[in-house]
Amino acid sequence: MKTSRRDFLVKTGLALGATSFLGPSVYGNDLNNIQSPRSYGFQIWPIRKALVEDFAGTLKKMADIGYKEVEMCSPLGYSMIGLKPLNDMTGKNMRTIIEDQGLVCRSCHYTKGELKDNLEDRIEWSVQMGITQIILSTFWLPGDATIDDYRKAADELNVAAEKIKQAGIQTGFHNHHFEFKKIGDVLIYDALMDQFDPDLVKMQFQVAVVDIGYKAADYFRKYPGRFISAHLADWSKEKDANVSVGEGDVDWEDFFEAAKAGGVENYFVEMDPEMMEKSIGFLLKQS
Repeated sequence: MKTSRRDFLVKTGLALGATSFLGPSVYGNDLNNIQSPRSYGFQIWPIRKALVEDFAGTLKKMADIGYKEVEMCSPLGYSMIGLKPLNDMTGKNMRTIIEDQGLVCRSCHYTKGELKDNLEDRIEWSVQMGITQIILSTFWLPGDATIDDYRKAADELNVAAEKIKQAGIQTGFHNHHFEFKKIGDVLIYDALMDQFDPDLVKMQFQVAVVDIGYKAADYFRKYPGRFISAHLADWSKEKDANVSVGEGDVDWEDFFEAAKAGGVENYFVEMDPEMMEKSIGFLLKQS
């Protein structure tokens, strides 16, 4: 989404409700019968309030509208922004609940502080969850950070990723819009790609940056094999607004073709709740 977690917290502080998708599905259960070559998931950030209020029930509703995977945000790292109640569950218990609703959780977002100060604990929790992808959500660098600051942060993640790899888990990094800004003549994203160890840190591409002129497919081809997942969103230049996946300007046929070169393994929709059902309906019909 154009509004990043960081921007959202600065502007509003807490949770965005999720209501519209909780009603009866306009598709019934038909989407579960569509055979798709890909397994699509959703990132919990847009529906975190509903998830905290009814964890199992909300997951079940998402599974019923066609999703197969859920990407969590670490309850420990996100405790201060609404996920504290979920931290009462062990990783094992949470995994059981997720899988009982017909979903799997292979990927999860973590904060920089967790991977710096609580890495062993988060690795253990991830193993309990069956997570195979630990994704750093952002570096939380200040607005006046330099390219050297970003390179230093990337090196720190490389070090953590070595320990994470020993547990059989792949480390990833999730971009927001601010990595697609230039400091001098250098695009921050390109500097990070240069600094990350290609084996230790894979990228999770935020497709929403299409609204500022950057196409995921271009980066998949520019950096083959460097990606592990993507956050799906769409944008309409005509409407000057986010729209459901398939209703905007993203060339999805080209996107999925380029994703093969990029190495993308899984896809997570991250959009306003009311767009989630239409989005999965479109995605499941793609060959």
